[in-house]
Amino acid sequence: MEAVLYVSHGSRRKAATRQAEDFLHRTAGAHDLPYEICYLELAEPDISEGVRRLVERGASNIVVQPVLLLSAGHFYKDIPEEIDQISVLYPDLTFSYGEPLGVQPSIIKALAERLHGTDIPVQKGTNILLVGRGSRHPDTPEAVEKIAKLLKEEINHSHVEVCYLAALSPRFPEAFHRSTVSYEHTIVLPYLWFTGVLMEEIEAEVAKAVQLGFSAAAAHHLEDHQAMEHALQLRVNEALNKLTRVE
Repeated sequence: MEAVLYVSHGSRRKAATRQAEDFLHRTAGAHDLPYEICYLELAEPDISEGVRRLVERGASNIVVQPVLLLSAGHFYKDIPEEIDQISVLYPDLTFSYGEPLGVQPSIIKALAERLHGTDIPVQKGTNILLVGRGSRHPDTPEAVEKIAKLLKEEINHSHVEVCYLAALSPRFPEAFHRSTVSYEHTIVLPYLWFTGVLMEEIEAEVAKAVQLGFSAAAAHHLEDHQAMEHALQLRVNEALNKLTRVE
């Protein structure tokens, strides 16, 4: 029996966990397969418990689908290592490892819609600050820069800059300050899936700038945009197709 294990990042904020679970329950309905939701850190259940639950429900072929925007350390190292260890305990199980969402045209359009959802117009004096989570893996800056390029083309606007919340430069606080003093308006566009500590940090910085008289706004994170559901369903379908080829 085929089943799907969704591996989300996890958060210290219960609101973020609820958002992820609500989103995944909606998305999983498209496949009509048994599924479980688990977390890499900061929340329960973990990956091994998620697999155990699916096995108890009769699963013999499991798609392990990372709920990640981009390929980085969690995708290349943490999740595969967990699956390798679990495979020893369940030698008869077949796993198919899904891809992160990556750079998909539908997500670029979703970012553009989030951008236009703020009260600040996208015009000549507006700078757009695309904020990524950040990772030391080289795939991360390459992908975020590509997203920024495609976003520029999508909205036909030249002032799109990239910054990061961790690991990479420029860091968000410095880039945001520079933008507010250099441009008439600044729109912060979080390349984040769900709410959480990082989103709270962005909102706090923007609120402080507004109090000081700067024209700034934070766009909504990607969360429940329909494009995100479709993008994740696409990745699950690809992993299911790999299972079929194995069989």
